[in-house]
Amino acid sequence: MTKKSLSILIYSLAGGGAERVVSILLQELQGSYNITLVLMRNKIDYDIPKEIKIHFLEDSDPYENGIIKLLKLPLLGLKYKSFCQKNSIDISLAFMNRPSYVAIFSKIFGNRARNIVSERTTPSMMYRHKNLLSKISKMLIKKLYPKANMIIANAEGNRLDLISNFGIDKAKVVTIANPFDLEKIKELSQNSVEGIKFDRFTFVTVGRLDEGKNHKLMIDAFSKIEYKNSQLLILGEGSLRIKLEEQIKSLGLEHNVFLIGFDNNPYKYFSKSDTFVFTSNYEGFPNVLVEALACGLPVVSTDCQSGPREILAPKSEVSFQLKLDVEITSYGILTPVNKERELIDAMSYMIDKWSSKEMALRADSFNKRIIMKKFMSVLEGGSR
Repeated sequence: MTKKSLSILIYSLAGGGAERVVSILLQELQGSYNITLVLMRNKIDYDIPKEIKIHFLEDSDPYENGIIKLLKLPLLGLKYKSFCQKNSIDISLAFMNRPSYVAIFSKIFGNRARNIVSERTTPSMMYRHKNLLSKISKMLIKKLYPKANMIIANAEGNRLDLISNFGIDKAKVVTIANPFDLEKIKELSQNSVEGIKFDRFTFVTVGRLDEGKNHKLMIDAFSKIEYKNSQLLILGEGSLRIKLEEQIKSLGLEHNVFLIGFDNNPYKYFSKSDTFVFTSNYEGFPNVLVEALACGLPVVSTDCQSGPREILAPKSEVSFQLKLDVEITSYGILTPVNKERELIDAMSYMIDKWSSKEMALRADSFNKRIIMKKFMSVLEGGSR
């Protein structure tokens, strides 16, 4: 039987959540499809099968002017249509907003491939500002997304956001959580960590050092927990590194809070720590929560609009959000967004009272073998 041709379009394979999902899809789907990975920037940080063909739609400058990026969308759509026609692509799967816009423009221009896009964040929160970029981004989602054959949201919160705030037909939007290679995570978690001692209670987190991840709140809360023989490890890089270094110094926490930087194996830190802390103001599907659970680590997380509640309290109402107090689950503790007092209480509870051992069981729900079946169904024309 002849395999269908599948194009997976994403900006790059630089380190990131969507990029990691694509790397897993390439591994798991190569036996079922003839796959071409289409990139818009020449950066690949993940291992991909040698059989996968790679095509560069362009080699974009990551600091390119936003107006130029906008104006190039139709041109890139034409280029992508030409590529799909020349290579007899049957199915196009695009990840993240800009590649999704390009894929849908290609459909408008006559690309006959089944056109599927994947929303990775909560658009109404991502583009909540009143600047020109946010207004244009929301307009593009409202105008372009309905033209796709199917939209995959990686969390139920995202799906509801697209339906409620962008007028997308609910029949066109399906939720498929991100897949995880749990065996590989557990294997990598056994690696040693150089330069860090885990001889005291250890909080750990991973994420870009930017305002959305709200590390400032985390550090402030950590400085006020009563149990002083503890440490906080922050993995990641970003624009706020210098400000966070200044905050750590001003609080006298140089021997307790450590900015580790980027490490492509955070799991070795997880397996040796005591609690994962996550203070995001908004999310799509936070991979790191599942990865922490897979390493047996309980989680303290803000109850932002999409992601954490579905992971830590799967039987609760997804649309509900905490405004006061904390919510203790079998897998961790949810706290209101940007609330310091509740975060202090949750972190203190983890030190003094936490006893559940069910974290790894929850991670099993996101095993790549389970999630791949859902992706295959949508690729072949189903809704689940």
